[in-house]
Amino acid sequence: MTIIRHMIDKYHPKTSEDKKNAIKEVLQEVVLAGLSKTGFFSRAAFYGGTALRLFHGMDRFSEDLDFSLLVADETFDLDAYLKPVRDVIHSLGLDFEVSKIDKTATSTIESAFIKGNTKETIMTIYPGSTDANRIIHNEKITIKFEVDVNPPLYANTEIRFRLLPFPYQVRIYDRESLFAGKVHAVLARSWKNRVKGRDLYDYVFFLSRGTNLNLKHLEARLKQTKTLEEHAVLNKEMLIEMLDRRFDTIDYASARSDVRPFIRDQSALDLWSSGFFKSITRQIGTDAED
Repeated sequence: MTIIRHMIDKYHPKTSEDKKNAIKEVLQEVVLAGLSKTGFFSRAAFYGGTALRLFHGMDRFSEDLDFSLLVADETFDLDAYLKPVRDVIHSLGLDFEVSKIDKTATSTIESAFIKGNTKETIMTIYPGSTDANRIIHNEKITIKFEVDVNPPLYANTEIRFRLLPFPYQVRIYDRESLFAGKVHAVLARSWKNRVKGRDLYDYVFFLSRGTNLNLKHLEARLKQTKTLEEHAVLNKEMLIEMLDRRFDTIDYASARSDVRPFIRDQSALDLWSSGFFKSITRQIGTDAED
């Protein structure tokens, strides 16, 4: 457990919420390290907010682990990869329970995207020793996996490395493809119960880094969720129009409320408005312009 304590201490948590976020992120890394001991990353890539946080330095915490198969396979079963994860978790004085949900064509991803062929696994990690209990204080940390077994086309991937809890490698979407996934979330999430301000926060992050967008991958994602007509050819001008319409519909007070628990600098949200987002969207670049 010394390595877990060391990893948590690197976050310099100031509040109980900070510490809980730090513990969760450390355990996410433990799970990724365990998966790296299998052939998982020869078949799948890591994407989403946690990938952006861990591998590109985004300054907000993220809750879930999102993966996409490289080639569609509706028979994919994560169970085959869990034993090495269990072994790594046990070696650190922890234990875990797993529950699975197979989503149907009529279900949603996080009550948002109308998309079937997603397999969800809930992993609950908890102390398995006295030493572990001293560090995570009887916390039960829930980590949700989602594996898209029918991935949209044209995503590009790369291999990235991490050193803790031990050196390991992960296949992740490249930045342009990660950005495409985030723009898809901004455009296609239904936000039925609350606006997911984390999508907007990440959108600003990508633009602030001058990241170009994988336009073909975004088009494939939008068509898969019926957000774009099958015959349409997405270009930059059409994308900006779609985003402008979306930004005019958002409840920004609700969006700020959603993201606040995951960031330290609350002032970063002060400018959020339709005018702000429409203005910064004029800076968006695409890989078609390279």
